[in-house]
Amino acid sequence: MGAGEFDYVVVGAGSAGCVLAARLSEDPQVRVALVEAGGVDSDPAIGVPADLFALFGSAADWAFGTVPQPGLGGRSVPWPRGKVLGGSSAINFQMWIPGHHADFDTWGPEWSWAVVEPYFRATESWTGEPGSGKTYGTSGPLKISPPRDPDPLNARFFAACAEIGLSEVAGGLGGGDPTGTALTPLNQHDGARWSSADGYLRPALDRPNLTVVTDALVRRVVIEDGRATGVETADGVLTATREVLLSAGAVGSPHLLLLSGVGPADDLRAHGIDTVVDLPGVGANLRDHMSVSQVVTATGDFPLADAYSEANRERYDRERRGPLTSNFAEAVAFARLDGGPGAPDVEIIFSPVAFGADGPAPGFGFTVVPLQPESTGRVSLASADPTRAPLIDPGYLTAEADLPTFVRALRFSERLFDTEAFKPVVRGPLAPWPGKVDDDALAQTVRDLASTMFHPVGTCRLGRDGDAVVDPELRVRGVAGLRVVDASVIPTPPRGHSHAVVAMLAERAAGFVREARRRPPRAQIREEK
Repeated sequence: MGAGEFDYVVVGAGSAGCVLAARLSEDPQVRVALVEAGGVDSDPAIGVPADLFALFGSAADWAFGTVPQPGLGGRSVPWPRGKVLGGSSAINFQMWIPGHHADFDTWGPEWSWAVVEPYFRATESWTGEPGSGKTYGTSGPLKISPPRDPDPLNARFFAACAEIGLSEVAGGLGGGDPTGTALTPLNQHDGARWSSADGYLRPALDRPNLTVVTDALVRRVVIEDGRATGVETADGVLTATREVLLSAGAVGSPHLLLLSGVGPADDLRAHGIDTVVDLPGVGANLRDHMSVSQVVTATGDFPLADAYSEANRERYDRERRGPLTSNFAEAVAFARLDGGPGAPDVEIIFSPVAFGADGPAPGFGFTVVPLQPESTGRVSLASADPTRAPLIDPGYLTAEADLPTFVRALRFSERLFDTEAFKPVVRGPLAPWPGKVDDDALAQTVRDLASTMFHPVGTCRLGRDGDAVVDPELRVRGVAGLRVVDASVIPTPPRGHSHAVVAMLAERAAGFVREARRRPPRAQIREEK
């Protein structure tokens, strides 16, 4: 189905779009269309946690890449983004970490931690041992659990963290301060991935007032007399009598606004697009977490090194148990580099297996993520052709402070290798990680190896200032009936992982939309005039 009339048209069936479609269609009096550029989430690899690498570059991935990054020696960095029902929640590492309460207190009073915490809890359903996840909700659509068959090496990681002063976080990482260590909370259920499509969309599919359109690239938002009235696909226009909600992500949503004439007027003019609203902030303020992995070979048993064996495949098919239930990122630590009080500024993700050029190998590694990068970039048009990917320039390491901070973060994590917990088993670095080198060489290693942590935000930033793209209720400035609800509205990267934040955003946005529903729809307003 490529055309029709609805009350709401949601663009993008990812972490936010599935939430919006499910929540809005709970009211049988409204008609909701959910439009997804990708297909149905039928690839068996989507359900198998350890098969996530097979999804990168597949039909379920937009397979974006950045423009060459001068700060990374001219490298272009691959940017996987979900193009399938479930969006990036169908291809990601399944990590559910909301972040620190200070992240939200900077968004404005409408988005403070005290306001948003109940919306996090509304999304969540902890399925681990009772009491072990007491900071999470227990009756929401998104299942959360610890690793089903955690590797014994996680215990060494916790012991090593304790040696450098990091203790385990009681009750999980959902309580607003993740400082410390924990087994990774995962979007899994009974050993399988649990995406937003699983939790929100699938239970709503039988509703007669919900229409899901797949394999439909939205070409632009139709804007008439200053109001969004629908979206155009190759098969026609889907009309929205109340609102259009863009949930296409930190790349897709600004791209659609630009194609629709909403953005910097000079840039639009350069591509022959008529300006509807001159909004310079569209596509700007692109922020992302970067990461570098420190990987070593080691002695001992490493069952994950043989994760993809035929025996493990058979066991997974039979029991949903074993190494294939792993996301290869089974434990995490959050810390401050100066060891003082306050919000953490580095995340260390522990993998109880080494990944080298030939895949999993005996060993282990730390993925180091500085949590508050200052560098910013932009998403901009490559062409007025909607089938062409936009230009993605995250501006990695353009802020002077980011490279020294990264070096400090890697030095902090290096201390774990020298603990009594790990020192007896470490053999040596696994290429391309060089091992212990001086600061200049370590800085060059960052330029050579750093990559995305898959958390782009900020390209349709919320706020009250003149550069903000959406207001605190996520309405696009200058266009009635149009909201953006996804990671693009997040002002700065949270000290956690973006999927949880985006699901919370969508839960809260659904409330904004329901409140606006009390006003007459556009068609009725015309009649009353």
